[in-house]
Amino acid sequence: MIFLKTEEEIALMRAANRLVGKTLGEVAKLIKPGVTTNELTRVAEEFILDNGGKPTFKGYPNQNNVPFPATLCTSVNEMVVHGIPNDEPLKEGDIVSVDCGVLLNGYNGDSAYTFAVGEISPEVSQLLKVTKESLYIGIEQAVTGKRIGDIGYAIQTHCESYGYGVVREFVGHGIGREMHEDPCVPNYGRRGYGTMLKKGMCLAIEPMITLGDRKIYMEDDGWSVRTRDHKPAAHFEHTVAVCNGKAEILSSFDYIAEVLGNKEF
Repeated sequence: MIFLKTEEEIALMRAANRLVGKTLGEVAKLIKPGVTTNELTRVAEEFILDNGGKPTFKGYPNQNNVPFPATLCTSVNEMVVHGIPNDEPLKEGDIVSVDCGVLLNGYNGDSAYTFAVGEISPEVSQLLKVTKESLYIGIEQAVTGKRIGDIGYAIQTHCESYGYGVVREFVGHGIGREMHEDPCVPNYGRRGYGTMLKKGMCLAIEPMITLGDRKIYMEDDGWSVRTRDHKPAAHFEHTVAVCNGKAEILSSFDYIAEVLGNKEF
């Protein structure tokens, strides 16, 4: 069932997503060669709790009812999504996708950003740039009267024009009181197909794009998802509210931008 949000509910979601954005900004301060993803998730958890929120991902069950063990999903290089933080130091030239979810005052926020660790190759930098562009191109379609397929088509067309793979098995989603609500929001699709978008729908739009082939596999932990060809993947995500004329982006990359300065990633 799709739940249309009132203005009051959207205001609460705006606050939850602002906390997600600030948390990702705190994470951005730490990303450099030598830091571990366990350090990132520890700082994120403390910041969320100190600001009255609850980490949504920690304890969230997968399809086998195995709880996710951390506050952040930290996916390094060929890891597409749902990477479990660990004590392995990040290296110069790595990329790390950080996905964060927060519950605040009964409503969820959800956003993700792929960071460069030191200097990365031009090839990988372009993957990040195009994936981030595709997120905003998809968001342009999140308006009253369009359909879910319009969002996916816009993302898919942009990324595939560069020869990148668009992951099919994991998709965006509705969001509100629950982290995952209807409808599903694929990063591929056909224009004019799928659920009609209505004012008050809140969606997490999240392109997951691979440098090589789109085929993926899941590790034995039931969470970590990697590219089969072990080429890098990028992941950017915003939570948006469907409106008349233009979607409102409820989450924010502004706090990340303040930290990164002249660097985009």
